[in-house]
Amino acid sequence: MEQSAFHLQMRPDHVGVITIDVPGEKLNTLRAAFAQQLAAVVDEARRDPQLAGLVLISGKPDNFIAGADIAMIADCSSAQQAESLARQGQEALAALAALPFPVVAAIHGACLGGGLELALACDARVCSLDDKTRLGLPEVQLGLLPGSGGTQRLPRLIGLQQALPLILTGKTLRAKQARRLGLVDEAVPQAILLETAVARVLKGRRAARALPLRDRIIQAPLARHALFALAQRETARKTHGNYPAAQRIIEVVRTGVERGSEAGHQAEARAFGELAMTPQSAALRSLFFASTALKKEGGAEAAPRPLRQIGVLGGGLMGGGIASVTAINAGLPVRIKDINLQGVNHALKASWDGLSKKVRRRHISAAQRQQQMARITGGVDYQGFTQRDLVIEAVFEDLPLKQQMVHEVETHCAPHTIFASNTSSLPIAHIAAQAQRPENVIGLHYFSPVEKMPLVEVIPHATTSAQTLATTVALAQKQGKTPIVVADRAGFYVNRILAPYINEAMRCLLEGEPIEHIDGALVKAGFPVGPLQLLDEVGIDVGSKITPVLQQALGERFAAPAAFEAVLKDDRKGRKNGKGFYLYGGRRGGKKPDPTLYSLLGLQPAARQSEAQIAERCIMMMLNEAARCLDEGVIRCARDGDIGAVFGIGFPPFLGGPFRYMDQRGAAEIAQSLRALMRQHGERFAPCEALLQAEQQQRKFYIS
Repeated sequence: MEQSAFHLQMRPDHVGVITIDVPGEKLNTLRAAFAQQLAAVVDEARRDPQLAGLVLISGKPDNFIAGADIAMIADCSSAQQAESLARQGQEALAALAALPFPVVAAIHGACLGGGLELALACDARVCSLDDKTRLGLPEVQLGLLPGSGGTQRLPRLIGLQQALPLILTGKTLRAKQARRLGLVDEAVPQAILLETAVARVLKGRRAARALPLRDRIIQAPLARHALFALAQRETARKTHGNYPAAQRIIEVVRTGVERGSEAGHQAEARAFGELAMTPQSAALRSLFFASTALKKEGGAEAAPRPLRQIGVLGGGLMGGGIASVTAINAGLPVRIKDINLQGVNHALKASWDGLSKKVRRRHISAAQRQQQMARITGGVDYQGFTQRDLVIEAVFEDLPLKQQMVHEVETHCAPHTIFASNTSSLPIAHIAAQAQRPENVIGLHYFSPVEKMPLVEVIPHATTSAQTLATTVALAQKQGKTPIVVADRAGFYVNRILAPYINEAMRCLLEGEPIEHIDGALVKAGFPVGPLQLLDEVGIDVGSKITPVLQQALGERFAAPAAFEAVLKDDRKGRKNGKGFYLYGGRRGGKKPDPTLYSLLGLQPAARQSEAQIAERCIMMMLNEAARCLDEGVIRCARDGDIGAVFGIGFPPFLGGPFRYMDQRGAAEIAQSLRALMRQHGERFAPCEALLQAEQQQRKFYIS
């Protein structure tokens, strides 16, 4: 018999404490079998004739319930099976909600998805003030909706206006935010969490919380209609119809509000079943499994070295960001070296400003800000570097300069110190060419802004040791990043697949397509920003340095359109100097396409191609290059290629990444589309050998 995840302890005051502790797992996640287990311990508690009530608490150190086990959905082969799964969850939580005595959830750590739905079925919720405590319904991020009553109970508890955005965005709340919204009844220090919950039970059942007047007014038909109409408009604007779960959430919540709880629960289960079978949900769940797996992988079979102190060379935008995530996320002391104190101060100020924003939002205290800032120090020499376990170089993209940094680190640091270069284009083997200890040299490519972008590329060269690789991957994970290991080839992976995509957007521009039409086409296709705006954000001057490296190593298909030179010569660097494809600034600090660019390039702008045609051209160039990268061993597997594209570039998550998307459409269809584009636009669209083989063999990139 399977060991139960629920354990009952009866207290002398006749309060039953049910501890949730899934055997053999680091986190608590809900499974279908748990409904019977929970019912069994509740029945056991009811044998006490003086039972005052129950408290549900976690036996895990930093986790209440992180959600339902997503693997259960993967096991469903039809919408009916997934709907049945939702109905089982609804019935189990309905039984909990119907108990004739008070039930209080004592929440510490992650209380997400099915975990929060369980807590919502309780009479009251108490949570810890710990920073690890988070509450939310993030199912929409997996292309789903809450399936165990969450779409019905949350609006009734905190009001429609507060609940709908939480379910639509999947946003998580800290303890104090949850308390202000009325999602939890009390937020207390963890040390008194259990006793506070017990005290709530002993007070007996209370009347349901009355919604504030404003929320009751919004429940009236006219205001309610306006609220749902606004939600639909905003959802359509943000999702462009690419995420069906958002629309279904609005429909299901509306059904419950207008037709009652029973109809709402039926609609919820039905929608859950149908959404579970959509390609969008399958793609989003594949990304979830992939990123979870990568967080557990070490990159190499060797054991990583312990990391105690980190160094950063360069206090610019990248160096400052790297120092910040190392000190704040990884909790490691960081020493910054720059050629002048101004650079060090710039990096320190960036960290201070980021932490101050958290203080203003009450995410951390002023004392915590001081504590975290104390981990970052800096200077203009190598004082304090002798015991650094790993030094990250973030200086200019100049090979002699980076080789000089290797020499200086080997001179001033310990023999075991790892040198990690944050280069976006230079081969790591060239950076390590003059090193005394090349086995300690590796690439560690971050994306800007470092604090927000989740991906890093870890790039070993031919003689990088397995321990260096494992240690570098471990640091990236401590920093809260998702690392993929890529080969030491020109452009690595992300920039290599990005370059042809941006070049094709440039060609569309040179054919006279308006700037906003090109970018709008790719945003509508699911990218967070269009390719021309992306180049402005990265820096046109930065992008111009990567293209020649790719062209020299990989051939003419990477050559930027000749007219690109005119853009560079006109001192257009993008957002950083206020002028690129867009003009930045103005009274509201926004952006608008720069009409003078057309005269500079001798163009008469007019939208001649549809948005779908433009998107197909740009995306097909990226897919073709991704297939080449897998074939050449630049990435280890299709999974890494999908994570790299989604987390590094913003490839549409609902498509699952380049390889999931190619598998979904089929290699034959992708190759056929490329051949059609080749006939229309030239040889650069010729399908690569890997795609042709996949087409011929009817093979998928994911080997199941």
